[in-house]
Amino acid sequence: MDGKYMKVVIMGGYGTFHEIAAHHYFKDVDVEIVTSESFDDMFRLMKQGAALHAISAIENSVAGSILPNYQLIHDSGLQITGEIYLRICQNLAALPGQTINDLHEVYSHPMAILQSKPFFDKYPHIRLIDGRDTASCMRDISVNGLKGVGAIGSRFAAEKYDLEILSASIETNKKNYTRFLIMTDPERLPSNPGAPDKASISFALSHEIGSLAKVLSIFSYFNINLSKIQSLPIIGKEWEYLFYVDLEFSDAEKYRQSLISAAPFISGLCQMGMYRKGEVIME
Repeated sequence: MDGKYMKVVIMGGYGTFHEIAAHHYFKDVDVEIVTSESFDDMFRLMKQGAALHAISAIENSVAGSILPNYQLIHDSGLQITGEIYLRICQNLAALPGQTINDLHEVYSHPMAILQSKPFFDKYPHIRLIDGRDTASCMRDISVNGLKGVGAIGSRFAAEKYDLEILSASIETNKKNYTRFLIMTDPERLPSNPGAPDKASISFALSHEIGSLAKVLSIFSYFNINLSKIQSLPIIGKEWEYLFYVDLEFSDAEKYRQSLISAAPFISGLCQMGMYRKGEVIME
């Protein structure tokens, strides 16, 4: 970061929920958004030094975890330095002057379609089509002047691309939140990150009965709360799994002691980051 200016890589184009999350998290600085074509592309750009930070969605309260991103973050070597929870409000938008009955196709990211699919049960004439991301679908409608075509996405994107919202807040679950992780090059970490109260780690377990229970009991002994645990198979090792765990604590030293105590029961420990628990943003 140079004074009050920084570059942040997001997944997708301008107007995505990733961009909204970036501006909320870095609200005190002037942010330059660097867009990417995919999550793989986002991590590639970070490896090339395109920005100081990257923001990646990791889970949604409706659709669940974005499993491939755990492996991408783990393999990237980036450190998780923060998080933010963004209320996801999906809106149906199209070129001005149209109604829902004029639409015959609606595009959006598959997750956005999943989150709002029941809304379209009332409009069987509309075909739902997967797109790259919510904002790029809106941009394509605007740039190409596509009539009879709608897109699902944020109000921010609709305004950015001069589209009219035909129906607001069409998501089924009104308590729909996405958790975004902020990641930073470990060689460029801030010198004064504040007092962390959360950590993300990954580890493998030995093939012994009760090995996971032993590790969890150690965290409990040190008054460490498990806010998330996710297992994924280890490629090339049949029936072996890597556990991704989010831990919350009030004493960072006890957290460190818990890892030392758990060491005999785990292997391949990766400390993916220590940071402050994220704010919940009502967008």
